[in-house]
Amino acid sequence: MLGQFSPEAIFAFFLVFLRLGSALMLAPALGESMIPARIRLTFALLLSLVILPLVRDTLPAIPPDAVSLTLALLREMLIGVILGVSTRLIMSALHVMGVVVAYQTGLGAAQVFDPVQGTQGAVVGSFLTLLGILVIFTTDLHHLLIAAMRDSYQLFPVGSVPDITDLTTMIIRIISESFRLGVQMSAPFLVYGLVFNIGLGLISRLMPQLQVFFIAMPLNIALGFVVLFMVIGASMMWFADYFENTTAMFLR
Repeated sequence: MLGQFSPEAIFAFFLVFLRLGSALMLAPALGESMIPARIRLTFALLLSLVILPLVRDTLPAIPPDAVSLTLALLREMLIGVILGVSTRLIMSALHVMGVVVAYQTGLGAAQVFDPVQGTQGAVVGSFLTLLGILVIFTTDLHHLLIAAMRDSYQLFPVGSVPDITDLTTMIIRIISESFRLGVQMSAPFLVYGLVFNIGLGLISRLMPQLQVFFIAMPLNIALGFVVLFMVIGASMMWFADYFENTTAMFLR
């Protein structure tokens, strides 16, 4: 069956598949570890078949030797990893917010496996990252991810090596912006924790006989959930705008 295709067509398909497959392996929403590997592989193959006709004219001919062929494939894989890691770092904003919320509401010790980050994390952080994936799908931002993969062939032409300085600057910028956004979204909880703990200290000084610990823990968690329900809608919209603006950097 493969004999019906020319070596040039097979080479072009593998170039596209390596870039898109590497990006999808790390991209948020589309490449989550909770999605079965066969489904992700099938989606990468189908997406490569769709994108191939759009970028066919920009693909080079088959290199004359094995070393050049290997380097060309490795370059495409590297560009795909850069795309996937860059968009994956955007989700760190929700993880930072979840950690702050957990520690301010007394839920810092409640650790669960976070399938988005791939590590143990606060239960609030896991909830927020899963909610972020839901927001990405419901607002069709995953279409923006696919468009960024398509336009990456204009931003990073096949055969070119990305500038290390520009890539480092971009990664540092995304990390710093994600951390800043996570702290900004959790700002109400920083204020809440400060006011709650100051009030708790005053009560303990005025009424030493009161069992503050047994009263404070349930009250802290309950009030923390109230604050979370009040700000979670605005926080998710803020995250969606940030995700859209950051992913748009890869569009042409």
